Amino acid sequence: MSARSKSLDSSAERTLEQSGLSDHVAPVHKTLWQAAWDNPILLLALTALIWAGHSVVGRLAVGQIAPMTLTTARWALALGPIMFAARGTLRRDLKILRPRWLFVGAMGALGFTGFNALFYAAAHSTGALNMSIIQGAIPALVLIGARLAFGVRITATQALGTLATMIGVAAIAAHGEWSRLATFAFNPGDLLMLLATFFYAFYTLGLRARPDVSGLGFLAAMAFAALVTSIPLFVAEVARGEFIWPTGLGLLLLVYAALGPAFLAQVLYMRGVQLIGPGRAGVFVNLVPLFGALMAIGLLGEPFAGYHLLALALVVGGIAIAQRAPAAAGPRR
Repeated sequence: MSARSKSLDSSAERTLEQSGLSDHVAPVHKTLWQAAWDNPILLLALTALIWAGHSVVGRLAVGQIAPMTLTTARWALALGPIMFAARGTLRRDLKILRPRWLFVGAMGALGFTGFNALFYAAAHSTGALNMSIIQGAIPALVLIGARLAFGVRITATQALGTLATMIGVAAIAAHGEWSRLATFAFNPGDLLMLLATFFYAFYTLGLRARPDVSGLGFLAAMAFAALVTSIPLFVAEVARGEFIWPTGLGLLLLVYAALGPAFLAQVLYMRGVQLIGPGRAGVFVNLVPLFGALMAIGLLGEPFAGYHLLALALVVGGIAIAQRAPAAAGPRR
C-alpha cells in the first residue's frame, strides 16, 4: 500500500481539470486510450493491481537494493513526473502550502517515508503474501482512529467488518497458531508491516486537515517532503555498512516503485474518483490484498496455507462489509 487511495479524495475532479489531466474526448470516435481513460472499472482495477504488485517488488528487492536506498531513490525518481503532472496548479498550491510546511513535512514523513521504509524492511523477514494481507488492515485502523480522534460514529456493520479484518490480521501474525498471540512469538517482518499500516492510518486521518489545494499539488509537496525526510535513513544505512550497489534487477524494481505506486497509480485513482466518486472508487481497495496474494503465489511461488485462506477471506470480507455503510460524519478539527 505504497502513496496510496487515502490521499485522493473528492477534490480529484477539480484537481484533474486544473492540472491538465482531464480528458478531452471527441464526441463520436474515441481512441483506445480515450476509451480506457473513460473506463473507471479498468482504471481502478489497474490501480489496485499496481499497488498489489508493490508487495512483490518489496520481496524481490531483498538482496538487490537496500531498503532505505530504495525508499529514498523511489521519491527522487518519482518527484519529477509528479511535479510535471502538477505543473498547472503547483505555483498557486505552493503559496497555500508554504505556511503549512510542518504539516506537509509530517504527512510526507509519516505516510510516504515511514510507511515505505517499514514496508521494505519488513520484506526482509516476511513474505509478499503476508504483507499483502496485513495491508488490508489499513481501512479498519482508519475507522477506529476516526472514532477515537474525531468522534465519527461507527455503525454496527462497520464494527463487524473491522472486527473481521483485525481477526484476519491476527491469523497472519500468529501463522495459524493462536498460541503465538499469548506468547507474542511473532515474525519481525509481520510486526514491521503492521507498524507500517499504523503509520499509513495516522497519515490518512491527517488528511482531514489537508489545505485547500489540488490533489496533485499536495502529492508533489508530500513527495518532496518524503525525499527530504528519507535522506537521513539512507545516510544511516550507509553508516551502518548496509548499503549495497543496486543490481540490474534492483534498478528495475526501483523504476516500478517510483513510476507505478508512487505516480501512475495516484493519477489513475484520481481519474477513477472523478468518474464515479470517492465512495465507489474506495471499494476497489478490496482488490489490493486479493491481487497481492495471487501475485505472491503465482509469481514468487510462496506457499499458501489454510490460515492464509482464512485471513484473506476475513480481511477482504471485512473491508467489503465495513464499506457497505459509510460512517456518520462526526466533529471535525
